[in-house]
Amino acid sequence: MPESLTPSQIVAELDRHIVGQAAAKRAVAIALRNRYRRQQLPEDVREEVIPKNILMIGATGVGKTEIARRLAKLARSPFLKIEATKFTEVGYVGRDVESMVRDITDAAVRMVEEEQFARDEPQARERAVERVLDALLKEPGAATADTDVPPHLRWMRDMAASFGQRSGAGMTGAAEAPMPEPSPPPAPDPRRRAEVRRQLLAGELDAEMVEIDVEESRSPVFNIFGGQGEEMIRMEDALGGMMPKQTRHRRATVAEAIKVLTREEAAKLADRDSLVREAISRAENDGIIFIDEMDKIAGRGNTNGPDVSREGVQRDILPVVEGTTVVTKYGPVNTRHMLFIAAGAFHVSKPSDLIPELQGRFPIRVELEALGAGDLKRILCEPEHSLAKQYQLLLGTEGITLEFTDEALDEIGDIATRVNERSENIGARRLHTVLENLLEELSYAAPDIGATRVIVTPEYVHRRLNKIVEDEDQSRYIL
Repeated sequence: MPESLTPSQIVAELDRHIVGQAAAKRAVAIALRNRYRRQQLPEDVREEVIPKNILMIGATGVGKTEIARRLAKLARSPFLKIEATKFTEVGYVGRDVESMVRDITDAAVRMVEEEQFARDEPQARERAVERVLDALLKEPGAATADTDVPPHLRWMRDMAASFGQRSGAGMTGAAEAPMPEPSPPPAPDPRRRAEVRRQLLAGELDAEMVEIDVEESRSPVFNIFGGQGEEMIRMEDALGGMMPKQTRHRRATVAEAIKVLTREEAAKLADRDSLVREAISRAENDGIIFIDEMDKIAGRGNTNGPDVSREGVQRDILPVVEGTTVVTKYGPVNTRHMLFIAAGAFHVSKPSDLIPELQGRFPIRVELEALGAGDLKRILCEPEHSLAKQYQLLLGTEGITLEFTDEALDEIGDIATRVNERSENIGARRLHTVLENLLEELSYAAPDIGATRVIVTPEYVHRRLNKIVEDEDQSRYIL
C-alpha cells in the first residue's frame, strides 16, 4: 500500500467516490493502516499480528461493496468479491469455500503480470516491431516447407525424429525420408527495411494487413480427476513444459499485430517463477476478500432443512478466515494475513445468528446508514465519476451539452426515495433506473438532434416521470 497514506487521508480518498458512511470508511482506513504498521514490526511479532476483519451491516445499495472495492484499488491490493450464497457445504454439488483463495490468487497473478508488462513493454514492443517488419518484408509465397506442416504434425514429426536419434532406430515408410531443409530467405535490402520501419513507427502502415505467427492460447481444461470444477486442472499445468508451444498463422492489421506480439514478447521476457512468488506474497499479505450476503447463510441452530447447510457453509468458511493453507495451481497460499470484509443486510437474521466461532473472527462491526433523498442527490453529482457526470460525458459525444438544475437533482432524489419506500429498497442503485428513464428519449434522439444545449429542470423531470411514479404498479415494473 502507499506508505504515506494515513487513516484520515484514506478516508479523504474514499470521500471522492462515496457519499457518507463515515463509520465504515474509518473502520476500513484503520484496517488498511494496520497492515502498514504490521510490516514495521520485527518478523517474529509480525507473524502473530492478524488482521481485524470487518462485518458491514446495511441494506443493499448503501455503499458496502464500493467501499471495499475502492479501498483495494487505493491500496493496490488483490481484491475479490464473492457472495456467500454461492458456496455449498462440503459433500454437496457447488463451489467450495476454498475457491475464493484460488480466485484471489488468480487476481494477484494478473495484477503482477500487468505491472511486469508495464515495465517490459518498451523492450517487448521493440521485439514486436521487428517481427512485424519481418512479416511485412517477407516475399509472397516464401513460406518454407516447415511452416506448411500443421503444428500438431510438426510436433509429432520432431518427437519421432528425436526418439529415432536417441535410440538409433530408423523410421519406416515416409518417416525415413529426410525432411527437406528450408531454403534460407533472401537477405533483405537494409535501405528498404529502414524505410518500412520508419513508416511503421510513424503509424502510416497501421491499417495494412499482415500475416503473423502467434502462440496458441493455453490448452483446454481437462477434468483429470473426475471431480468438481475446483478440482479441474489444465493439462498444460499438469505436464509443465512437456507440451510444446503451438503457433498458428493469423491475419491482422499492423496496429493489432504489434499489440498481440508485444504481449507475447513481454511474456517471454518475464521471469515466471519470481512473478508467481510475488503474486502469492501479495495475495497472502495484501489480499482483500469481500464476502457479501453473509446474512443469508446465518440461521439459528435449532432449525432444519436448508439452514443446516447454511451452518455447514459457515463452518467451511471459518478455517479460511482463521488462516489455513490452500493448494492452488500456483502453489500453496496461506490466508492468515488476508483481510476479510463480510457484509449483509441482516434484516431477518442478526449477526448473533452466525456461529460463535465465525462471529469472533469479525471483531469490527459497522452499520451503514440508510440513504435519504439528500444523500441520493449528493450521489448524483458529488462523486468524481457521478452518474450525472457520466450522462453528460456520454451525450457530449453527440454534441449535446446536458445540464441539471439544482432543483431537478432534488426532484430526482425525491423520486428515487419514494420508489425505494414503496417497493424494494435498493438504495443508490435506484438512481440508475430513474435516470435511464428520465433521459431515454434524449439518448435515443441525440444523434439526430445535433449540437444543442439541454437543461434538465423540475418540469422536465415531472413530464418524463410523474406518470410512472404516480402509477404504483407501473412504478414497480419500470423504476
